[in-house]
Amino acid sequence: MQARLLFIFLFCAAAHAANGEKILRITFQAAETGFDPVKVHDYYSGTVIEAIFDPLLTYDYLARPAKLVANAAESLPEISPDGRTYVFRIRRGIYFADDPAFKGRKRELTALDYAYSFKRFYDPRHRSPYAFLFTGKIAGLDELAAQAKASGSFDYDAPVAGLQTPDRHTLVIRLKQPDLNFSYVLAFPLTGAVAREAIEAYGDESPSHPVGSGPFLLKRYVRSSKIVLAANPGYRGKLWDFAPGDDPRQREIASQMQGKRLPLLDAVEISIMEETQSRWLAFERGETDIEYQLWDVAPTFMTDDGKLRPEFVRRGIQLDRTIDPEITYLYFNMQERIGDSPNPVGGFGKERIALRRAIAMSYKVDDQIRIIRKGQAVRAEYPVPPGVAGHDPGYRSLIPYDPRAANALLEKFGYRKGPDGYRRQPDGAPLVIRNASTPTERDRQFDELLKRSLDSIGVRLEIQKDRFPELLKLEKQCRLMTRMAAWIADYPDGDNFMQLLYGPNTNESNNACYRSKEFDRRYEKSRRLADGPERDRLYHEMTRRMEVDTVWLLADSRIRNALQQPHVVGFTKHPVLHAEWLYLDLAPKSGD
Repeated sequence: MQARLLFIFLFCAAAHAANGEKILRITFQAAETGFDPVKVHDYYSGTVIEAIFDPLLTYDYLARPAKLVANAAESLPEISPDGRTYVFRIRRGIYFADDPAFKGRKRELTALDYAYSFKRFYDPRHRSPYAFLFTGKIAGLDELAAQAKASGSFDYDAPVAGLQTPDRHTLVIRLKQPDLNFSYVLAFPLTGAVAREAIEAYGDESPSHPVGSGPFLLKRYVRSSKIVLAANPGYRGKLWDFAPGDDPRQREIASQMQGKRLPLLDAVEISIMEETQSRWLAFERGETDIEYQLWDVAPTFMTDDGKLRPEFVRRGIQLDRTIDPEITYLYFNMQERIGDSPNPVGGFGKERIALRRAIAMSYKVDDQIRIIRKGQAVRAEYPVPPGVAGHDPGYRSLIPYDPRAANALLEKFGYRKGPDGYRRQPDGAPLVIRNASTPTERDRQFDELLKRSLDSIGVRLEIQKDRFPELLKLEKQCRLMTRMAAWIADYPDGDNFMQLLYGPNTNESNNACYRSKEFDRRYEKSRRLADGPERDRLYHEMTRRMEVDTVWLLADSRIRNALQQPHVVGFTKHPVLHAEWLYLDLAPKSGD
């Protein structure tokens, strides 16, 4: 299989050299789930969606911290003094990519497309995992969703007080109450506009037929294997026009890119390659252009102090090194039952909390960072990661690594060891923890570390293996007992992370299916506050509540070592955007 993939890469490289097209070649380490914005909830699908669809707002490519700028809107919104009304003027002359759904007509992007696209998050048929972005916010939409649940049909033509389109290019959004992060929501790629004709034409196949107005379009798609994007010939284009800061790397990029018309790439070829070694070999042989998912082999190309090894410097390989605005965490399903079966880690009884706490105390996060990440991560102590508003670098978790205390805790609450050395539940029933992971070499290492941890406290572990897209489906149904998950910032504010534990977001972003009145009450209050001491106090209280209940074990935030071939021009990792392809160029390779 690996030889076949390398042959395909070599063939594509030869074709690239022959016709002179600028084709960026990259990999994903896990399969996509589709490209319908309301139906996806994974990083990889979202990255492709970012390249195809147009949200109202986006981010300045170079500004740090992240800075909102207009995208499909003419400017940032006009916001009423009470913070509840947003007015957007849609740029004229933006068109969706040509598609048979439009029956030969050029289809202009209008305000109605955004109103329709936002309503789709509320349609109960879609069970959108990102409905939380809008739930409880836009006047009249929650009521329309409730009617749809009762009738079985969502009325997209029903008037909604909070979504008004007084003319083709004006969108007025009225909120139930002020939301300080609402502009960030409208820069999130999944809020990009879809065309109703395309959604209705493709129906359930919409995830395989995305039709947007963004810089790229889907040219070829082999599910879980190959994604090829082509530059959208009807794209309005934009100029590379960003002010660099004091960083020398940014100044170099600006000198190379300033004033160029975007996009400069003709295509982006994405290959799904789950194993790190395969991705590394492809990059090392020059068969891919950018690669960052290489924590496992970091010592191969990087010194202990985070610099490229001399042999790669001599080849002109480039390294962009940042800490991702993300957290990884082991979550426990908090429901009493999973399907028809009792869930040994679920519930709020003292013995269940003790079991979760003991498991968390048995897991040595430092070993995860040292052995699996090869040092390319930092310990996560707080739900809000570095680089995101609300992060507290001085916070320390209540849950230490302490297997001895974990064993004593289990003994105290009646989890006794049997003749086989493994513990049983207090009522004498077998105790088995089932952790879900993918069938990759990377996850096998996590399985082994977790098994060693649970063996140290006499708890039996079973591993549930499935492909990444299938695990995500089960996760949203609250059907996984435990899993090591990750969340990277959708927008640069702590709210995007604290909402992961909000009860109403169960079946959406709340993977632990955690419902705590104390947590929820504080979260709802925090949403009305700007970043500052009062909100920080609430975030601390919410985090302590989560730790007392032991819903998660926070693990790490990964260091992104983005390697680039010498001919890649303009790359720098943005703290929020994931598809930097719009802002890149490819210089001729030496010998071309």
